[in-house]
Amino acid sequence: MKRILIDYKKLDHKVVAILIDSYPDGYGDDDVITIKKPNGEVIEAVEVKTADTIYLVKISKSLSNFISNFEETIEKELDKELVASDFEDGSFEGLEPTSEDLESEDQY
Repeated sequence: MKRILIDYKKLDHKVVAILIDSYPDGYGDDDVITIKKPNGEVIEAVEVKTADTIYLVKISKSLSNFISNFEETIEKELDKELVASDFEDGSFEGLEPTSEDLESEDQY
């Protein structure tokens, strides 16, 4: 089984989902693994297991915020993807012009 030390920002969506499921209320002192690098730097991480890999996800303040705000963040990302996909085909059919659009057309 592989062991990978990784920052949460580099995790794929499947592993992020496992991370959130594993620590829905955040992580505690008992969940933290301490790793000492050869240069003396100490890294703290939490463990996330998949079928073939154990990810050691580095702990930071932003990880705590990420876990606590995950649902809100993922909803925003999904909304952005949906809006972007509406315009990918270049079709603006069914969209009504705004009053600003109509005013700017008069200027040309």
